[in-house]
Amino acid sequence: MKKTAKFLVVLVITSMPLLAQTKKGKQMEKRIINPWEWQNERSYAQAVEVKNPEGTLYVSGQAAVNADGTSSNENMESQIKLALNNLEQVISKAGYEPNGIVRLTIYTTDTAALWPHFNIIQEWIAKHGVKQATSLMEVKSLFETLKVEFEATVVK
Repeated sequence: MKKTAKFLVVLVITSMPLLAQTKKGKQMEKRIINPWEWQNERSYAQAVEVKNPEGTLYVSGQAAVNADGTSSNENMESQIKLALNNLEQVISKAGYEPNGIVRLTIYTTDTAALWPHFNIIQEWIAKHGVKQATSLMEVKSLFETLKVEFEATVVK
């Protein structure tokens, strides 16, 4: 029994550097899959494949919550801007970049109110060179007075 335990310990110790070398030697690859062109006008990709990421960040829904923790009761336009700013701040604080977003989910309580301001989201995506798979969902409610929330998966 002792021989088996010693063998396993040696095996684990000698395997660890090999895993690190394999991971360190490869560059992250991000491939966009778009069988059509129409989605380009809508600022998203049908699918995103990621190979060899250094890390993956799963960002909770970011909404129009002020730095003091109070929820915004402003209009949709203001809430979109603040929520995107909060999303960018969380991503940066974690040591990632917005262009690493591969999945973006948008929740809103009112798609009719969101559409006139969708260009704000598209401009933010273009500004950061984001190429992501996206889902948009209208939900019955969000926390307190919030109208829009962005959830993201980010890689580097």
